[in-house]
Amino acid sequence: MRIILLIIMGLMLAALPVKESKACEIEFKILKGEKDKYKAGDTIVVLVEVALTHRSCPVAMKKTKFKLKGMKVIKSTPWKQKSANDWKRKLLIVITEKEAKKVNLTAIRECEKDGGFGTMKLEVE
Repeated sequence: MRIILLIIMGLMLAALPVKESKACEIEFKILKGEKDKYKAGDTIVVLVEVALTHRSCPVAMKKTKFKLKGMKVIKSTPWKQKSANDWKRKLLIVITEKEAKKVNLTAIRECEKDGGFGTMKLEVE
């Protein structure tokens, strides 16, 4: 009877969905210049926050890559450590796109522990 119960429990566990876990969680917040829609020449100040899920991350924060579409970073602060696993940085960004409907900012951290990924999308008028 125990064997049947163990088999049933094993099958139930195997049927559970696998949830992917990233090593870093990356979030964006607009601190200044937030609007519903942007136009070329608008500037915004964006706070980038990175939460490291694993305690010992082999990748330095300065290796975080930023990809921008339709915008450009004018100035940025260095990374500041808020706590053991939380980092933040501010970016001064200008919208450069005149034709597209959306622009975006993506942050990518690559490492053997899955890394991290975050995107902020904005509408352009």
